[in-house]
Amino acid sequence: MFDAHCHLDFPDFDADRRAMLQRALEAGVRRFMVPGTTRARWPGVMSLAEREDIVVSLGLHPYFIYEHRTQAPRAGASGAGCGDADESALDDLQALERALSQGARVVGIGECGIDARFEATLSRQWEVFEAQLQLAKHFRLPVVVHCVHAEDAVAKRLRQLALPAGGLIHAFGGSPQQAQRFVDLGYTLGIGGSVTYSRARRLHRSVASLPDDAFVLETDSPDMPLCGHQGRRNEPYHLGTICEHIALLRDQSREEVAAATTQNACRLFGL
Repeated sequence: MFDAHCHLDFPDFDADRRAMLQRALEAGVRRFMVPGTTRARWPGVMSLAEREDIVVSLGLHPYFIYEHRTQAPRAGASGAGCGDADESALDDLQALERALSQGARVVGIGECGIDARFEATLSRQWEVFEAQLQLAKHFRLPVVVHCVHAEDAVAKRLRQLALPAGGLIHAFGGSPQQAQRFVDLGYTLGIGGSVTYSRARRLHRSVASLPDDAFVLETDSPDMPLCGHQGRRNEPYHLGTICEHIALLRDQSREEVAAATTQNACRLFGL
């Protein structure tokens, strides 16, 4: 299996990263894609790319909008949805463009996108997202999209841009109609731990309706815990459980889902 979206650089794994990866390998997870979220985390992401089983992308995540800046936040401002934007992300975007121009070992742009839960930062989120979409278009790389409560607006912009390498709609949780809209645009949907919850009926319908070549498996580790594991650190070891739930929804075997999604991830990231 291929975990197409997992934050293995996060400090949650600092104490046992090697053991965590070994557990995943023993559970049948053979490859990992680690997306960057802030410029400060890019070096840690790139160091993971030295492993043969890990590929990476670099980007600026909308949740950390006030960490993408040339100056420190004003007193009292931290995280998403607070503070006043200054010339945020200018230096970071230029650094990203330089890294790509110099042939950095990356397979995509992101994690980037729109998180509409944070209305106060939406304007700035769109500016930073748009800049990264333009880089993805210029460098012909897939984009790794974080999209929360903004599926229709994001799909509209992606349709307008017609990015040459498409991308991944990470942690998709929308309707079958929204799923088909992204698939028609040439995008791949990331399906993770949310599919293990019985209440996620809309997502279940979406997963059951998808073509075999339209989705990949992901954990979003250390976040997005599976049902029964709330409040605990998530890790790639659990990818097999996600695969099993998807197989049941699609009336397929676990082996069929694992093989198809691994092929899809390799195709998406040009491997």
